[in-house]
Amino acid sequence: MLSLKSSGEVALDMARRIRVRRLRQAWTQGEMAERAGVKLATYIHFERTGRISLLRLLKVADTLGLLDEFDQIGRSEDLTHATLRDVVAPERRRGRRRRL
Repeated sequence: MLSLKSSGEVALDMARRIRVRRLRQAWTQGEMAERAGVKLATYIHFERTGRISLLRLLKVADTLGLLDEFDQIGRSEDLTHATLRDVVAPERRRGRRRRL
């Protein structure tokens, strides 16, 4: 799928949306950081730049009740008609085999 945004733009947009959620809760950045168990400086940096480690982002998401949305990333593949063999079979790769 073609995206018109860079990964940095997506991260910054996500930080802005999370900020809006925080403000709806009437929490300061300090309260949010404390509730999420991250350092205040880390959280402030995240809201300004969109940069944060994945585990810290998941803590923030969990604090706002958004963890289930993150857990759905990559689950959109429709496996309705797939067999068990299709799901567990390793992906075959084309190319030259190395001989021992």
